Amino acid sequence: MIIRDVKFIKSAVQVTEYPEDTKSEILLAGRSNVGKSSFINSMLNRKNVAHTSSRPGKTQTLNFFLINETFYFVDVPGYGYAKVSKKDRENFGVMIENYLVNREQLKLVVLLVDFRHKPSEDDVLMYEYLKAYDIPCLVVGTKQDKISKNHYAKHEKMIKKELGIISSDLFIAYSSETANNKEAIHKIMEEYL
Repeated sequence: MIIRDVKFIKSAVQVTEYPEDTKSEILLAGRSNVGKSSFINSMLNRKNVAHTSSRPGKTQTLNFFLINETFYFVDVPGYGYAKVSKKDRENFGVMIENYLVNREQLKLVVLLVDFRHKPSEDDVLMYEYLKAYDIPCLVVGTKQDKISKNHYAKHEKMIKKELGIISSDLFIAYSSETANNKEAIHKIMEEYL
């Protein structure tokens, strides 16, 4: 996938605010500190399309980025961040659920989990939710560069076991620092678009 053009189009909180065209969409989801903004920037070969922050939980809307004038990346609020109020977490949950259940343009969810750690309860719930609604999902283990190569297989096995990923499901480990497996991820995205 060659990224020629990236534009931030809009932020949305409810269905009536989503882009009105019928272009395909790829949603990016994960915990607040999983490296979602770094992943987006790395995938798009840009430095500051999605703003990275030292303060997790900064994204609070659905953010639509138009890629090559042909499809969207949709960045959603990270889940599991303790400093966001319970009411805000509930509102984020409703906002994301409304999108996942109602958006026909959604072709793939890229679920980011931290490759260094066992998936959280929220990661497991999100994955189970996507499977229950039969929403295509690619699980990406971020921050792979923080683990020695000798431990890759062990960490991948741990993540797959905890999430209940079966062999037909998609899992790729990735590092935004080294951009390893970028082409493989782009290829999977293209298959769903």
